Order: sequence, then C-alpha cells, then structure tokens
Amino acid sequence: MTLEGGSKRRCGDLAGDIPGGVAHGAADAASNDDGTMTVDPIHQFKINNLVPLFTFHGHEIAFTNSALFMLIIVLLASALLIGGTATRALVPGRLQSVAEMTYEFVANTVRSSAGNEGMKFFPFVFTLFMFVLLANMIGLIPYSFTVTSQLIITATLALLVFLIVVIYGFWRNGLKFLKLFVPKGVPIYILPAIVVIEVLSFLSRPISHSVRLFANMLAGHITLQVFAGFIIMLAGFGIVGWFGAAIPLLLVIMLTALEFLVAFLQAYVFAILTCIYLNDAIHPGH
Repeated sequence: MTLEGGSKRRCGDLAGDIPGGVAHGAADAASNDDGTMTVDPIHQFKINNLVPLFTFHGHEIAFTNSALFMLIIVLLASALLIGGTATRALVPGRLQSVAEMTYEFVANTVRSSAGNEGMKFFPFVFTLFMFVLLANMIGLIPYSFTVTSQLIITATLALLVFLIVVIYGFWRNGLKFLKLFVPKGVPIYILPAIVVIEVLSFLSRPISHSVRLFANMLAGHITLQVFAGFIIMLAGFGIVGWFGAAIPLLLVIMLTALEFLVAFLQAYVFAILTCIYLNDAIHPGH
C-alpha cells in the first residue's frame, strides 16, 4: 500500500488519532526512494535485538523485544496477584477483586474440565492463562509487541502442555494410559483404523493448540493495520479523503473492540484445552 510523499505530513497527523493497537501501524510507514510511502502490516511482528549478550557457535544471543515484553508480562502478573492479595481485606478493593475473580474463574475452569484431581495442575493452568491473556492485551497497546503472534512462543507453550500430559499420563497410569487411543464400544473390525486416527489426533494436538492462538493474533493485528493503512492512504487526498477515511476509521474502532474480546477468548480457549488434555492424562479410559 503506497501513498504519495506530498501527503506524508497530513498522514502523520492522522496516525496519532488512530485508536487501539494500530496506532503504531502508521509508524511502520516507511518512505521509499521514489517518494512514496509504504505501510507494512508485517513489520509489527519483527523481532529486534536490543542488548547483545554473547555468541554461541557463530550465532548471536541477544535480549530481544520479545524477551522484553515477556519480562513485562511476568512483572505485571506478579504485581497484580501479589499486590492485589497483599492486604487480604475482608471487603476487597478493585485490585484484590480482579485478582480473586481471575483466580476463581481459572479454578472453576479446571474443576469443570479435569475434576478435583485436576486442581493439582491449577498453578500451571493459571500461569498459562495469565501469560497468554496479558500477552494478548498488551499487544493491543500502541507501540507494543504481541508475544503470542510469534509461533515459536505458542508452539513452546503447546509442547510444554503436551509433554506434561504424556509424562504424567504414563507416570500415573503406566501402560493403561494407552487406553486413551482405544475408545470403548468400538467394533473390533474398525478398531485398528480408529486407533490410528486417535494416535494422529493426539500427536497433532500441539500443532492445533499453538497455531490457533498464533493465527488469531496474527490475523487480527494484520487486519487492524491494513485498515489503518487505508486511513493513511485516504487522508492523503485532502478534505474529501478525510471524509472517506471516516469509514475505515470506524471499522478500526469496531475491530479494536473485537480484538479485546478475541484476546480474552483465546486465553480462555488455550487454558480450557490444556485442562481437557490434562484430564486425558488423569482419566485416560474416560
């Protein structure tokens, strides 16, 4: 998407008025040698080295913007939960109410999906939920970075869940864990095919678990930035363009509100799928 150089100043003024996490989309507009301006919707996902640390076998290991925002997420979650529960007031304040409601929400999710035995995994599920939720929400802040838009991050979390399910499943049930792949009541003549399907389905869990979160975050942010680019482009046509830019601006506002809902839903889906998978490790024959 390009914009003639003579309109760059007006576009820059309008970019500051764009709401939500797409305001930095205008900042990603780069001038080309031919005097045009290009809005790159992928630029926001680029990982940049901030502080070089050391070199390992010719590869530079550095503290990146992704690592910085993951650190911020951990600090914010810690501040919310430690600060919110420090007073333990009988009549909770706002911060304590948020911390307690979040705790109860995840606890009820674990109980309903994995039973009371699943509560031993509550700290793990709660940590995943808070990390994904805050990562999604922070990604909607202008000039921030969406950690969960990186497949390596979501794949790591999904593989961690997968390994915990497999290791705990065999540790708790032994070879009986393999009952997970043999559904009850299946006729013997189609059982081999069903077992193969169940095994493939189980092995594909980390893929679907990670790609679902990654794809939703990636697609949502690209959509927002594309519409933000339309605003910038239309604003370059003067007064008429400003009126035309009102339509994509309205869409950006609506999409931003939708993205906040998606940010919460994706954190919830990631957490509840984790609970369902853990339930398979606890009760493989069910």
